[in-house]
Amino acid sequence: MQKQKRITLNAEKRKVVADQFQSFYENKVKDKLVQAKEQYDLMREKAKEQIEKVVRFHQPQEDIDTIRRMVSKYGNRGGELYEDNCFYVSRPIIKVDDEGREYEANDEIHVRFDMGRKFARAYYRDEIKAKGLNPDFHLSIDNDYSKRNPKYYNDESAVNKFLGFSTSSNDDKSVITPKAKWQEDFKLWVIGTSYCHSRQFKVDENTMNFFKMYVSSADNVIKEHEQMYSYVEGKMKTLRLGLKSYRYFDQAKALADKVGVVLNETMMNESSSLALSIYSPENLASLLEDKKVMTREEKIAFARQQLQQQSVN
Repeated sequence: MQKQKRITLNAEKRKVVADQFQSFYENKVKDKLVQAKEQYDLMREKAKEQIEKVVRFHQPQEDIDTIRRMVSKYGNRGGELYEDNCFYVSRPIIKVDDEGREYEANDEIHVRFDMGRKFARAYYRDEIKAKGLNPDFHLSIDNDYSKRNPKYYNDESAVNKFLGFSTSSNDDKSVITPKAKWQEDFKLWVIGTSYCHSRQFKVDENTMNFFKMYVSSADNVIKEHEQMYSYVEGKMKTLRLGLKSYRYFDQAKALADKVGVVLNETMMNESSSLALSIYSPENLASLLEDKKVMTREEKIAFARQQLQQQSVN
């Protein structure tokens, strides 16, 4: 009986293996991001209703209509109107300084219905990945801007173009980008200029707390994206080290079976001794479990244990 030839791993095949593991780990934790988006969507609809009540209380529709007629008759001298999706709400509060003296201050919050870049990358992460782009490029540098390299800027440019944060005259005008969609989703006519901070709408404590919850729901979408990336990247760093020491597909397959990742030879077609000991399928599966990260001393002890086992065998 002829012995079946083992499939040798190269850089391309290792990437296929790594992609399968990454999808596996993302699917384990992506529900939290999905739930954060769903919660934000619910809060957004309520916030639209609430902000319209607030704005129309301070700026009744009759006043808007009056100024519109004045502008129609007298031009800019008749007043100013702006259709906005950016609002500031505030309420007076009493604060105490370091010497115990009370003073009046404003508690304010920015209520926005457009889309910031970090939020957009989190909210549209699946859509960005489906286009073969990288929605996590900004997280990969961990706030260390010295790590920005040509790939970082290429990823940033491609993602910004897809989302609509960068445009050119050559763009297909029939394509509505996510940014454009959100920009037009909700707007209110207000009295004043485009500078939304110049308009502060006073609200009571309950209304202020509601808008804080709305803003927090948007922040939570960003937070869940960051936490998902941190979890998955922690697993992938360990995996990549192990894959470097694997020469054959059956070694990666053994690991995949132990972890629970679907991996077969068809996927391959589509697309040092200590290291081999430490990153054997059994040991690497253990390292990829959800537990605390090994310290340097623990890693050294672990390596010595594996060498001792090798010498016994």
